[in-house]
Amino acid sequence: MRHLTVTPDGIPVPKQYCSLGRGPSLLHSALQRARALAPAARILVTVTREHRHWWRGLSTVVPLRNVLVEPRQRGTGIGILHAVVDILHRDPRAFIAILPSDHFFASEAAISAGLVEAMRQARRFPREVLLLGFHPQECDPDLGYIVPIDSRAGEPRHVRRFVEKPDAGLAASLAHDGALLNSFIVVSSAQALLQLFERRCPAAVRRLRAFAAQNPRPGNRQLSALFRTLPEIDFSRDVMGPDVARLRVLRIAACGWSDLGTPARLERVLQRHSARIAATLPARPGCRGAVNLAERMSAPPVADSPPAAPPRPRVEPTANAVV
Repeated sequence: MRHLTVTPDGIPVPKQYCSLGRGPSLLHSALQRARALAPAARILVTVTREHRHWWRGLSTVVPLRNVLVEPRQRGTGIGILHAVVDILHRDPRAFIAILPSDHFFASEAAISAGLVEAMRQARRFPREVLLLGFHPQECDPDLGYIVPIDSRAGEPRHVRRFVEKPDAGLAASLAHDGALLNSFIVVSSAQALLQLFERRCPAAVRRLRAFAAQNPRPGNRQLSALFRTLPEIDFSRDVMGPDVARLRVLRIAACGWSDLGTPARLERVLQRHSARIAATLPARPGCRGAVNLAERMSAPPVADSPPAAPPRPRVEPTANAVV
């Protein structure tokens, strides 16, 4: 996606701060989605310090104390664990929904209803972590698949295993046997999520919890020193994948979901929903995407040249809307 997420002047923009049309950035769309479950005061966002140029206006959308800034990227696992520890410090009985900020939904009303139902189910199973899965409309080998144990209709099902990026033949077989696409949307009690991390990476949990207890309002230098000691953790590979005993998956009704992780998936979304995207009302400046991906897909490639502004890192951020 890097050749698409650049301005006409050649300045690279992290994908989450781009948009599909004239509307809000993908990150701001995720924040709007989170409002189906919680007011702005209970929505947290994790971002990286190096991308401050792109997220500095977030304080107009959520309270500044709810913008959790990582001094350096340590993978999706640390990004989520950081938020879980922060939330538990405020409310030990909290329930959380993790919403990735690179998703597209053709029907926001449908996914909002799905999130509300997922939270209801999570309260029924407070000791387990609930994943949201979608029925494969097509066999995409570049996505992850969740294989459930049982097929009881309407109930969150126990998870047998994950299959990441299977080949086309295996993807078709998995879909035929009832596997669901892994959306990476997670709904759970904060305590159940913390216990999942404690089983897989206890040292990181201890460091973050001790730091939060000793530094209720940490400075940049303190946080930087902490993050230098933390390992890089991938949430899917290192935390969920090896520990499926406490996981359940809930199938969500079709809502036109797509993970915008590759140019091919982006192109499919733009082709199928071009009219809807073109009709999107312009977002206000503080929420607008820095790059219109619909325009970039139809524009000639941007030549490699020195950017017109100080260069921004081309590394993808760990940016999750966390309720």
